[in-house]
Amino acid sequence: MPAPDTQLRTQLEGWLSRCTQQCVAKAIIAPHAGYVYCGSCASHAYQQIDPATIQRVFILGPSHHISLSGCALSSARVYRTPLYDMSIDQEVYRELWQTGTFEHMSLQTDEDEHSLEMQLPLLAKVMESRKDAFSIVPVLVGSLSDGKEREYGQIFSHYLGQQGTLFIISSDFCHWGERFHYTYYDETQGEIYQSIEHLDRLGMAAIEALDPKAFNNYLKDYQNTICGRHPIAILLNAVAALRKNGTSMTFSFLSYVQSSLCYKKHDSSVSYAAGVLTTS
Repeated sequence: MPAPDTQLRTQLEGWLSRCTQQCVAKAIIAPHAGYVYCGSCASHAYQQIDPATIQRVFILGPSHHISLSGCALSSARVYRTPLYDMSIDQEVYRELWQTGTFEHMSLQTDEDEHSLEMQLPLLAKVMESRKDAFSIVPVLVGSLSDGKEREYGQIFSHYLGQQGTLFIISSDFCHWGERFHYTYYDETQGEIYQSIEHLDRLGMAAIEALDPKAFNNYLKDYQNTICGRHPIAILLNAVAALRKNGTSMTFSFLSYVQSSLCYKKHDSSVSYAAGVLTTS
């Protein structure tokens, strides 16, 4: 039986090999479920990363286990993966601490949080040729008000606008079913799974429009259970800040799948989408 790291490497290489590079990513949105469900989908976004251009990678993931009204930074200095270790950028952390808007994340919280963890193996694989030449900036994102989304968007816009910087936004899309306490169903769309896809694509359209207000209005109207809605909103607000200064950016989704197809009210599923932000 192959070693776990060999098995993982083979899986990652297989998924990435089936994706084409269509552009050069400035930021991506990628899911964070088990790879059996979303590894293939996430690979479409990761394949758009050009390792030669990247020196620093911000990873913004939603908090699943602790209550946060802001954003938190890791107490670790290194993240270990089955492929190799990644260094956390202490210089950027110092700059973020100086803003006075970030909290500490305990080591236990960090170890428990899969939204950051599940991005690491794919990132390690695509950046393998430069594994000693880049750093990461993990950020745990809490339940933010609209005002705080704008505030953090302004802070991160400084880094998004820099050359050599990549942002990874960790998010799944609709969590549908009684176990998620969300069973919105528009019967005009056909079966339940078709209604879910239509619902998700309404939100994806707001993201592709790079319109933070439209995205927030969509969430208020439909209450869609997009777990990374606050990291996504931070990205949209960061882009909005840069566009005011004349920066041209576009966003496109490349893949969308559901963990299972729901036909009955007792079914459940989680949706996954992968997309890329580019400068134009």
